[in-house]
Amino acid sequence: MTHEPSRLDGVAKIAVLRPNAVGDFVFALPALHALKQAYPDAELVFIGKDWHAGFLQDRPGPVDRVVVMPPVPGVGAPMDEPLDGQAVERFVERMRAERFDIVAQMYGGGRYSNPFVMRLEARLAIGARAGGAPPLDRWVAHVEPGNRRLALLEIAALAGATLPWMRRELAVTAADRAAAAQALPPDYRIAAPERHPGSAAAPPASQAYGRPLVLLQPGSSDPRRCWPAERFSAVGDALSQAGALVAVNGTAQEAGLVRRIVDGMRHPALDLAGKLGLGGLCGLLERAALVLSNDTGPLHLALAIGTPAVGLFWHTNLVDGAPLRPALLRATVSAQVRCGVCGADNRAARCPHQESFLQDISVDEVLALALAQLPRRGTRTQPDPHQ
Repeated sequence: MTHEPSRLDGVAKIAVLRPNAVGDFVFALPALHALKQAYPDAELVFIGKDWHAGFLQDRPGPVDRVVVMPPVPGVGAPMDEPLDGQAVERFVERMRAERFDIVAQMYGGGRYSNPFVMRLEARLAIGARAGGAPPLDRWVAHVEPGNRRLALLEIAALAGATLPWMRRELAVTAADRAAAAQALPPDYRIAAPERHPGSAAAPPASQAYGRPLVLLQPGSSDPRRCWPAERFSAVGDALSQAGALVAVNGTAQEAGLVRRIVDGMRHPALDLAGKLGLGGLCGLLERAALVLSNDTGPLHLALAIGTPAVGLFWHTNLVDGAPLRPALLRATVSAQVRCGVCGADNRAARCPHQESFLQDISVDEVLALALAQLPRRGTRTQPDPHQ
């Protein structure tokens, strides 16, 4: 960091550059809240992707507006992405016309993103800087591995922001809840998780009976981070036996994986593959008593909403993805670093194989963590932050 983290006067607009995926957006939520608290009268503009615009439209929270940027190699797009130079120039000119007071670079170590941010000509440019990356007006070192939420909060602190206490980081809307309800069969009733007052909206009294919902999330964008399907089935059966209603979620592309898990269970489970958009998933996560998930976006959404979870992590990924409220998460970590096919060490560079690196996480270990998190009837699912 090259300057003291003092606040600016007369701040009317703040832009945050972070054009990436769901889990990465969730990691930025504490920093976004901190900036909004520090500058409550400023408009907070998120520079991101199409999905950000759809997901954040009409959603209460720190982001006031989303601006969708064109693909820029190294800044939200792969390096081999074709560059539309004219579209990028038009975008840069439009962002200069916004006359941002602060632009926060929250996309990586800055090799490509720092020069892009400086082109926007804000009064103050802040962000991270890896070795060899150009400096910004105020910067902190980019270090990996490291807790992403804390690293992004450190960037927000460059503008004088501090973290407010939040019982939940992401708001769930009425539209989210309606979409979740449409994905569930009408004859299913889910026990309403009892949460600390103010931490979540209470469901209608007519739905506050039945079995607690446990959501299994077996997919991931990286197959190496996926726990074997048959182990999800085994844990799902045991949780059903313990009285839970088990649902298995995935994208339409993961329908085969979800079906394998549901078919591998002796007890019935809900197949939700392809039935939930991102908003509907948030509505369901709010209703869930527990989420059991690989290290992927829905796990981090659950933690941001305030839902207890069991997370399955590979190696140092838990360092990157640990939540700011540790009591919400029970984590199990695989120490496997060599590929089961070729034996290559995947810590520094990945081999071409797609085998799971979570093989050394046992069913018994995950089930014990899940049962410890699964609330008994009449007990809270959320820790009281004041105790």
